[in-house]
This record gives sequence, structure tokens and C-alpha cells, in this order.
Amino acid sequence: MTGVISSKKRERDRSSHSSALDALNCDDILCDILQRLPPESVVKLIIVSKRWLSCICSYAFRRSYLKRWKVSSNLLGFFVCNSLYLGRPQGGLRRAPSEPALPLLSTSKEGDDLKYSGVLKQLGYFVDSSNGLLLCGRHPKTYYVWDPITKQQHKLPRPRVYFEELCMAFIVEDSPDDSICYKVVRAKCECKHDKVNTVTIETFLSKTHTWYYLTLTCNSTLSLCPWKVATVIRGVIHWFAARGNIAIYNQECEERHINLIELPGFHDFDERVLGESADGLLQYGQSCKLGMEIWVLDKDQETCSSTSKWILRYKLNFKTMWKRNPRMMTAFSTCSKSKETQILSLQPQNSECVFLRNGENIFLCHLENREVEVVHYNGRGSSVLWDFSRVVPYFKPAWPQSSLCLW
Repeated sequence: MTGVISSKKRERDRSSHSSALDALNCDDILCDILQRLPPESVVKLIIVSKRWLSCICSYAFRRSYLKRWKVSSNLLGFFVCNSLYLGRPQGGLRRAPSEPALPLLSTSKEGDDLKYSGVLKQLGYFVDSSNGLLLCGRHPKTYYVWDPITKQQHKLPRPRVYFEELCMAFIVEDSPDDSICYKVVRAKCECKHDKVNTVTIETFLSKTHTWYYLTLTCNSTLSLCPWKVATVIRGVIHWFAARGNIAIYNQECEERHINLIELPGFHDFDERVLGESADGLLQYGQSCKLGMEIWVLDKDQETCSSTSKWILRYKLNFKTMWKRNPRMMTAFSTCSKSKETQILSLQPQNSECVFLRNGENIFLCHLENREVEVVHYNGRGSSVLWDFSRVVPYFKPAWPQSSLCLW
């Protein structure tokens, strides 16, 4: 009797095992199962087989997975762009031969590899990054897009229109065939902001490999701030504009229109940065000697309306912050009057942390508990002109990569 029961149990086990294998052999069922696993588990499962690797790295799976789970990015370092060399007039200040055109303050081994690979020397100056891709070049004629995964450098054709002063936007889009798909937008900056209500832009599309000329209109006069880059949220471009405004250009709107929205408390602060919050809203940070404020723009993302309001999420006094972090204050002498704390950058799709600078030190501040940690980087003591440089964190998406399906 015992033998009969054991035999039936073995048959049930074999049947159950066979059913599990049949289910995993179905791509739809496999993808549905993998979609329910947390990111740390999915990353490990790419070694199961080439089929699993291809599934996890595919465009369709990645797009669905990222809607369900929040996947972090890896900080490779900070790119430095010296504004003294932008729009340099004839006979103006020149970069010393000993100073690299594209400095990278590396914070990781992958950043070190990139820094010493020699690739950066071929790309000119840093302009912007999007989804890990780099936009570099020399204004206003030469631009490159570099892909850190394929290690390929894409040279853009020369722009058709000359802008003496301009601001930029770099947008990397998802492509179903996993090919590189991006846009580069150049916008003309007018100095006569009290007389002009139009903005001339030129857009490069990687799909057509062509620049397109366009004129946008605004309900009021405006002037974009030169040599700035845009914050792009779901395809909507946000530029800093003169007189404490944000210029918003929604490419999906049929009307060729640009909206102006006033910043909160703009005239009282020295440093200002833009970014995307964790809930997909425009995030604005501003700081002065005393402290900083973090705001988000509450508006309907589905329309082209400029109806909006700012919501204050965090207000932080620097003196109080450092008192709550006495070890950091002592170790890095942050109480020195010559080293005032200021906001450096917001983290992408993150509402909880910001990068701060004090002297040549970079810190990560956790806004909820006010705790501060130092960000160690390779290049400390280098000749970075902090007061004239844009120091931007460079993140690479932390998603499984495969030579079978480059994206």
C-alpha cells in the first residue's frame, strides 16, 4: 500500500514539474512571472538562459517593467562644463592645454574606466545627458551623441541656422526596435526680452538625420537664459527664462506655442536648479547662504494649459542641517565662511535627495531626515572653477544589458 501511494506521489510531482516547464516555455507566461519580481531578482535571472536574457532586455518587457517598478540609476560621476568657454567671442578666454575639455569627477570604477579611456577627448565639451547617452560638442557648429553601451559616437550634421547665444534640450526616446532614437533642440536666446514674443528653435531628429527650423510664439514677451539645458519630463521641455520665469514647450501640442510660468521667490536666491520629481512633476530647487527650498509644479500634464501652482515640499536651513551632522561639519570644515553651502543638482526622478556643494566637497542630502553624506570623487584638488562651471551628475540606467539586444 505504501508503494502505491509513493508511486502516485511521484506521478503527481512529475506532472506538476511538467506543467511548470510548459508554463515557462510560453513567452507570455514567462514575462508575466518576471514582471512580478523585484529588480534585484530580475537582474540575477539574466544568466538562466539566452532566452531569459533576451526577454528581460527586450523593449516591450523593459517598458512594462519600468511602469511597475522603480529602477535606480548608477552614478558614474559629475561632468564639468566651464561657462567661460561657451559663446567665447573672438580673442576671448581660451582653455589652457592642461585643462581637459570634458572633465569627469568620477565616483565609480565604471566612471574611472570612462575617464581614462580617451573617449572623452574626442567629444568636445559637455552639453547634456539623457538616459545614459551623452550630448557633447562645440557650440554652435559641432555636436556628438555618444552611447556608453555600444561605445559608438554619432556625429550630427552641422546646424542650418547660426545662433549667437542659445540653450539646448536633449531627449532620448524609447524605440520598439531597440535602436537609438533621440532629439536635439537648439533655441535662440534674445537679449531684447521686453520686445520679443517668439522663440526660434532648430530640432534634430535621429530618425531622419535632419535639422528642422521652427518658430514658437508666446502670449507675453520673453527671453531664454543662454547656455542652459532643459529639463525634459515626458517630452515636455522646461527652460529657464529671464525675469524669474520658466519657459515650457510641449512638443505634442499642435499649436507652436511656448508658455511662461513664474518661479517662486526667484529674486531671493542665488542658485537654482530644475529636475523631475519621483511623481513625474517639474521640481525646482533654490538656495542662498541661509538655506534652500524645494518646490514642485502642480499642473495637469495631459493638457497644454499653463494653469499651475507651485507647492513647497522642503525648506532647509543649512546651519541647522550641519548641526545635525556634526561629524561631517568637523571632518570637512563646513562652518568656514569661505565655504558656503549651495544646492548643486537634483537627482533624476527623486524627491528625497539633493546634491549640495561646500567648497570642493560634494554631499548628498537626504531631505526627510536631514542627514548628509559625502560623495567621494576622483579628481579632488583639480582646477575646477566652481563659480563659473556647471557641475552635473551623470547617471547610467541600471538595467541588464546584453550584446544580443543592445538598447
